[in-house]
Amino acid sequence: MNHAVAEAMTQCGETADSLAAQTGVDPKTAARWANPGRIPQTRHRAQVAAILGREVVDLWPDVLKRRDPTWLRAWVDWEREAVALRWYELAWVPGLLQTEAYARATLAGEPLSTEEVDQYVKARIGRQNILQRDQPPLLIAVIDEAVVRRSAYGDRDLMREQCEHLVTCAQLPSVQVYVVPATVGMYPGLGGPFIVAELEGGGRVAHIDGQAQAQITEQQAEIATLDRRWERIRGEALSRGQSLDLLREAASSWT
Repeated sequence: MNHAVAEAMTQCGETADSLAAQTGVDPKTAARWANPGRIPQTRHRAQVAAILGREVVDLWPDVLKRRDPTWLRAWVDWEREAVALRWYELAWVPGLLQTEAYARATLAGEPLSTEEVDQYVKARIGRQNILQRDQPPLLIAVIDEAVVRRSAYGDRDLMREQCEHLVTCAQLPSVQVYVVPATVGMYPGLGGPFIVAELEGGGRVAHIDGQAQAQITEQQAEIATLDRRWERIRGEALSRGQSLDLLREAASSWT
């Protein structure tokens, strides 16, 4: 329990329902704001703090401790509130399924200090906590086979560990991993990775990756386009069981 939020709500005579009505969110979402580690999305924090007569950092001190890049924080807030995530990756293991060593390898060569790399890696691994919640989101990940076949700067142990981790994650009740095999020719996934988050109440938001900075969109026409591409990509993937067999074989190939 986030006692600062709970006490402020009690003192102000506010409930999850009343906060939800004033901020335009689902009551279940508002109720979670009093749970440890659950921080309102950026656009709601100041509003809730004003209603409760407190400073944002007094209610959610972790805001000051965030290690993720500033441009990514809006998406992390959405990710935290999602009830389902559909994630397609062409070249990387999805961030929520990466090992620490793999996450660190993805940052190799970037113009970052050692301290910044450490911070970004900790932030990425920390995001994986949503999969350990009592009610985790459903994560459906589709990856291209090249993701598990491409060497990480020649480090075979790193890739074996990462593939084994994917096998473990793929067997969680809330996680499904599918692989588009190398035998598939051109398919819509070659256009690049994306994620569609489904929120309580039916709202949806998408994250479209890019070389410089990702795009986050709530435009339903754009999300509908991603829906169509998702169905075509998913249609090219192996079954869940076949994908798991391929991941096991990939892990053994790195020994």
